[in-house]
Amino acid sequence: MPDEQMATGGGQRPARPLDTIDRAILNMLQADGRASIRSVAERVHVSRANAYARINRLIDDGVIRGFSARIDQERAGQSASAYVTLKIVQNSWRTVRAQLTELPGAAHIALVSGDFDVLLLVHTKDNQELRELVLTRIQSIPEVLSTRTLLVFEETDLGTEQQS
Repeated sequence: MPDEQMATGGGQRPARPLDTIDRAILNMLQADGRASIRSVAERVHVSRANAYARINRLIDDGVIRGFSARIDQERAGQSASAYVTLKIVQNSWRTVRAQLTELPGAAHIALVSGDFDVLLLVHTKDNQELRELVLTRIQSIPEVLSTRTLLVFEETDLGTEQQS
């Protein structure tokens, strides 16, 4: 199968089963994506070569999709956050997703089931910028039938160890 098909998810091979060491490595990297191979190996009680090989296999299998920094949005000047729910025209997911990924401040996009079709997390400088994003940019997408905006008052990043 061509690499291009694999990269787009069209026919991606299934990941190999994960054992307790793989899961421990994933938990550690989620908490600290900058952890050294040496520290990962020591923490999960394997050799550095084994830890390196396991991390590379997790990357190759698509289990680890990348490494990124966790950003405090407010300190980064993005003090308004919201989840925007969208109802869209049937079978327009790919078209809508392509347009939503281009929006400034779009942080997460999911196709979901239930009362709406798409859940979008956005971060903006302030409520005025959020208003413009929703009313001007999102609602102007022809396939978007309706939106509902849920302001985020406070958030907690789960799945990571708290840094003290």
